[in-house]
Amino acid sequence: MTVARKTIGERLAQLEAQRKTLQIRLGKQERAIDTRRKVLIGALVLHRLENDREVHIGGGLAAWLRSELPKFLTRDGDRDLFDDLLKPQANKPTIGNFGSGSAAS
Repeated sequence: MTVARKTIGERLAQLEAQRKTLQIRLGKQERAIDTRRKVLIGALVLHRLENDREVHIGGGLAAWLRSELPKFLTRDGDRDLFDDLLKPQANKPTIGNFGSGSAAS
């Protein structure tokens, strides 16, 4: 019984398909790492806003965020996520009184 051997072209096509699969997997891995980094940075910033009013970045973290977020956020849905920081309302906590309530951290 003879075993059919793959031609060089078939082997190259198979290797190319494997390479594409690995490239896709690598891209997903890199995006996951990037997302995790962003989540951790965001968690740190939110933690500091809620628990440490003494943190200063050129006049205060809250003021810096109020200044920078509107320039950074381009979608209305994204801006809506930060309404409490950008447009404090009377019945919502403001940056000045974050950390004085019983918010879980």
